Amino acid sequence: MIYCDHCVMPNTRPGINFTKDKEGKNICSACINHKNKENIDYKARFKELEALCDKYRRMNGKFEYDCAIAVSGGKDSHFQVHIMKEKLGMNPILFSVEDNFTMTEAGKKNLKNLSETFGCHIISLKPDIKTQKKVMLKTFEKYGKPTWFIDRLIYSYPFAMALKFNTPLLVYGENVSYEYGGSDAKETPSAKEIFLNGVASDLNINEFIDDEIKEENLQLFFNPNANDINKLNPIYLSYFIKWNSYSNYIFAKSRGFTDLEGEWYRTMCAENFDQVDSIGYILHAWMKYPKFGHACASDYAARFVRYGLLSRKEAIELVQKRDHKLDNRCVEDFCNFIGISKTTFWKIVEKHYNMDLFYKNDFGEFKLKNKLQ
Repeated sequence: MIYCDHCVMPNTRPGINFTKDKEGKNICSACINHKNKENIDYKARFKELEALCDKYRRMNGKFEYDCAIAVSGGKDSHFQVHIMKEKLGMNPILFSVEDNFTMTEAGKKNLKNLSETFGCHIISLKPDIKTQKKVMLKTFEKYGKPTWFIDRLIYSYPFAMALKFNTPLLVYGENVSYEYGGSDAKETPSAKEIFLNGVASDLNINEFIDDEIKEENLQLFFNPNANDINKLNPIYLSYFIKWNSYSNYIFAKSRGFTDLEGEWYRTMCAENFDQVDSIGYILHAWMKYPKFGHACASDYAARFVRYGLLSRKEAIELVQKRDHKLDNRCVEDFCNFIGISKTTFWKIVEKHYNMDLFYKNDFGEFKLKNKLQ
């Protein structure tokens, strides 16, 4: 396990690549991609986006939707809707997926604020809770992926709805695989391969089917077929605009977005403004810790270094203080939802610790063999 000498990301992040810089120091692909943004003509790329919008604008008639945006109500959703509706004059329909965990007060306000501030209709899917609980427990136990059920829907549902509404231009935020380090070595505007980015990769759906869960309960989980995908033009907004999570947050706050300040101090996070919609869902981001040795704090500490908001030394201190500390409120909400005890929860978590990366000390605590420094 080695770490990027420019940020704090380890080489255990799935798909990330490391090389040496001119000084012989380790540098990750996310830092390289971020530095390369300085060489990109974003004015020219925005003109490409304008041309795309011109192609689809009012395609379904004067009063019909001409694009779709996948949203959660978060900071990036506010920014995406601003760009597509206010800057480019499109008439978007917004598609959202509820995760069925306990919503934060911020989460309740933000989805309402998104609709009210920008004047948009939001069609939100409330998934089948019975199936969700059963599938979540199975993917948590077997793969250490507690929210795969929701993550998959976040990608597949907007595709299905864009087809139904005949809105080929389907807008996603950033390409997480390229932006933060993953399997995408080349940046492209197309999001047609979004299912391959590792967040909600294919699992064998047949293993979820039993006496209570039927194939028809899982129809929205299947990838769109090639013919349907070719009817759509899904894009990453991050290709056309210099993407910055913190800048999006500052913009969203100016338009009424609410963070978690004063509501919930999340022990494992380096910020209070990302994935703030509910309580239990963010477990998925922390589960990278036992499997890969890094989690939520590492993710944002690395970004903050790239954005010039933290020094690497400050980022290291933040990661060492928070990355391992899963918030108890998150644990309780997840356990209450799927119906397991916290004892069972921690037994499942312990099973997913990668002992190539960790050792157990005399107190029974899991510690990284190669600590960030």
